[in-house]
Amino acid sequence: MRIVFADSAYVRKNLPKFIQQALCFTIEYVQRVPETKGFGVLPMRWIVERTLAWMGRSRHNSKDYEHTPETSESMIQISMIQLMLRLLAPTNHELQDRL
Repeated sequence: MRIVFADSAYVRKNLPKFIQQALCFTIEYVQRVPETKGFGVLPMRWIVERTLAWMGRSRHNSKDYEHTPETSESMIQISMIQLMLRLLAPTNHELQDRL
């Protein structure tokens, strides 16, 4: 990972300086296209929103059951591994649901 996409609200905070100095990543701000009138889908934002929604579908991630950040991180990793396995090797039942 070399590029971090951030909301334009973080321009004024210390996030850009921290990311560039401590993590050596390039930060790219996702901004609304000026010509867009009304609602407009922001580039790359849907990926983050979709991933957060997938994580929230897991029971362990929908509530804060864990006592330490390390345990929460592990539960997120486990739920995302389960998601990847389901997408890579769906069962017959899951294939029928997609049709």
